[in-house]
This record gives sequence, C-alpha cells and structure tokens, in this order.
Amino acid sequence: MKVLYICTHNRCRSILSEAITNQFSNGKIVAKSAGSQPAGEVHPLSIKYLQEAGISIDGLCSQSWDEFEAFEPDLVVTVCDSAAGESCPLWFGKSLKVHWGLADPSKLQGSEAQIADAFRATIEQIKQRVQQLLNLNVDVNDKVAFKAALADLGAA
Repeated sequence: MKVLYICTHNRCRSILSEAITNQFSNGKIVAKSAGSQPAGEVHPLSIKYLQEAGISIDGLCSQSWDEFEAFEPDLVVTVCDSAAGESCPLWFGKSLKVHWGLADPSKLQGSEAQIADAFRATIEQIKQRVQQLLNLNVDVNDKVAFKAALADLGAA
C-alpha cells in the first residue's frame, strides 16, 4: 500500500506520519508526505522527538504535493483541518482520501515539558493509526472494500 500524508505546510504532522509509517510498517506500507504550501523545512522539534522515539529521520523534507503525481498513492490522508478543506490536485482522483485530524504539537504554547508531551502524544496517536492500517485485511485495489474497512476504523 502507498500512502501520501498531506498537511498544508508539510513540516510537522505529515512528516511525523511519514516517518512513523515507514518505521513501523516493515515495508507493507510505503509512506510519503507533502503539502499544498510547503514550509521548505521540517520543524526542528519534529526531528528531535522522532529521534527521541528511535524513529528514522532519513530522507524527511518539506515538499509540495505537486512532486508526487508519479507516486500514485492508494490512500491520501490529510492530517490537518486546513488541508482537508483544500482543493486537491486532479491526480488525487485515483486515490482514496481520508482525514485523520491531528492536533499540531508545534503550535502549542507552553513549557518545554508540555510541548514534549504534546509531541509524544501525537507520535503515539499516529503509531496506533498505522497499526490499524496494518491490521486491515483488504485489497487496496477494491476501493469499495478499502473505503468500508477504513470507515470501520473511524478513519473515513
């Protein structure tokens, strides 16, 4: 299965999702991330807390969704509310689209400990969702069955 995670600026939540999916799916899912208006850099705290969790940061970068037409994802997952409401490129038409709203830990105002807790909680939430994806027993080419399975997870 190929998954493209979308967040408007592609610097935190979609980056975390890409890294976590690739780390824990053992090759069963190939994940990428992108944004409609990429920031051009990964948020430094995303890198810090991925490394703290022992998750590879190799190859992570903030990039435009325009670079992924040839990737042909089976699933496009928006992880921020603003990206969920954006008009997607036409080439997404072949992909199943779902929204997994995640709070943005990089926007939290608080103590260093509160921010760390927010990043750790977001990483854990993404891990749980990836595990649910891995537990699906469905052919991703059967779009009706795939969408129904995702809805059963509460992901559609």
